[in-house]
Amino acid sequence: MRSQFAINIHAVLEKHFPERRVFLKSDNDTRFIRLRSGTQLVAFAGCAALVAWSIVATAIILMDSIGSGNFREQAKRDQRVYQARLNDLSGQRDGRAEEALAAQERFNAALTQISLMQSELLASENRRRELETGIEVIQSTLRDTMNARDEARMQVATLQDDEGGTGPVQVAASSAPLDFLADALARTAAERDKVVADAQDALLAADELAQRIALMQDQNDTIFRQLEDAMTVSVAPLDKMFRNAGMPTDRILETVRRGYSGQGGPLTPLSFSTRGEPASGDALRANRLLKQMDRLNLYRIAAQKAPFATPVKDSFRFTSEFGFRRDPKTGGRRMHKGVDFAAGIGTPLYATADGVVVHAGWSSGYGRLVKIQHEFGIETRYAHMSKMRVKSGQRVSRGQHIGDMGASGRVTGVHLHYEVRVGGEAVNPMIYIKAANDVF
Repeated sequence: MRSQFAINIHAVLEKHFPERRVFLKSDNDTRFIRLRSGTQLVAFAGCAALVAWSIVATAIILMDSIGSGNFREQAKRDQRVYQARLNDLSGQRDGRAEEALAAQERFNAALTQISLMQSELLASENRRRELETGIEVIQSTLRDTMNARDEARMQVATLQDDEGGTGPVQVAASSAPLDFLADALARTAAERDKVVADAQDALLAADELAQRIALMQDQNDTIFRQLEDAMTVSVAPLDKMFRNAGMPTDRILETVRRGYSGQGGPLTPLSFSTRGEPASGDALRANRLLKQMDRLNLYRIAAQKAPFATPVKDSFRFTSEFGFRRDPKTGGRRMHKGVDFAAGIGTPLYATADGVVVHAGWSSGYGRLVKIQHEFGIETRYAHMSKMRVKSGQRVSRGQHIGDMGASGRVTGVHLHYEVRVGGEAVNPMIYIKAANDVF
């Protein structure tokens, strides 16, 4: 039975893959190689498997390339949207800050005017009190004079009864001081009435100014609320970005503040007290907003100095993540201290933050390696370059072209090995790359 089945199989193979001979002829001899049906079948199957594998691999590579390009374009669009949003918020913040400063200037002018009015009112009150005191003195003197006049008239009447002829002269003489006192009293009363009228006008003006100040305070409160909302929207994403990267925000901001310690300018704390009184609520609120604006500026400076960016701007693929992996050379388990970006040879590579190049040369395993030292004890490494475009000691900026992707050193193909080290210890670069997606 088996022999019959084998015969049938052999017949089928002979039909489709007949036995062939390949003759090899030399000057002295002729030989041939016999290609049996089974050998031809194995060769055909191997060729078919190789062609199928090539088709599948090409399709996978093509799909990965298309997917990575779409992801990169989406990331660029998101970055442009975030940048436009930040620029819009920054413009709104600057406009609100200008409105707040203008409102504070108007508020200061109103306070100055009220202070002058209060001073005039106090002066008027003092003059009124002085005039009242003078009037009381004059009235007392007038009463004494009138009493003396009455006594003099009684004496004159007595003299007229006894002697006669001299009374009218004395009465006329005694009436002269009375006319003088009456005139002085009339002038004093008129001046008092004028002071009272001025005081009433000053009170009306003070009430009008108080209403204007209340309206300005309402407007200031609206402006302050809008500014506080804008500061919250602007500062929160930056704070989240640094915290997601595991960076202590207070220590980083203090470091930046020490490096930018010049004083003066538009962010100097405001002071509205001229007599030693404590600052008003609006002054304290404005100072808090200025501190938040200062914090936002410090965050922006710190973000430029930390590697919140991607070193490859063209289309690429992530071919290896941070952490333990199977070594592509030895096959053993080994720590991979960075991430790998795969793209075409010569793809431009860019610095991810401002810093100083501390190494630019060959390094065992890394090949052509560039190390950049940044602020806050952060160092970035760019390995396996085909060409380096910076030198040791050179200062570079974020986005500056520092080299080209290659395959130098211990590699299996063209790619960039990118590392981020903090205090000499390797950390996952994707922490910084993903954290930046919250803002940029």
